[in-house]
Amino acid sequence: MHTLVGWHVEMEFQEEGDRTRAAAMVRLTDGTEFRAHGTANRHPSDPEQLRVGEEIAGARALMDLASQLLQKAHTEIDEVSGRTSHSLR
Repeated sequence: MHTLVGWHVEMEFQEEGDRTRAAAMVRLTDGTEFRAHGTANRHPSDPEQLRVGEEIAGARALMDLASQLLQKAHTEIDEVSGRTSHSLR
């Protein structure tokens, strides 16, 4: 099997008190860039675990990124096929 394309997703996190924010970015080989964000809020009674906040915020950002990529793919399918495609979310 040969690798035809590789994507690198960049993730950055920002911690502010009980809130964690994640920003994700991917650049496709056609030059398209997608950016997405996710947040996590720690309940005041929960122990401070920065890694957990990053995992939740990061996962939400990646879900947003995945949704954008699906939309792009379906738009391209529709343009070529002349019909409306439906994503499996």
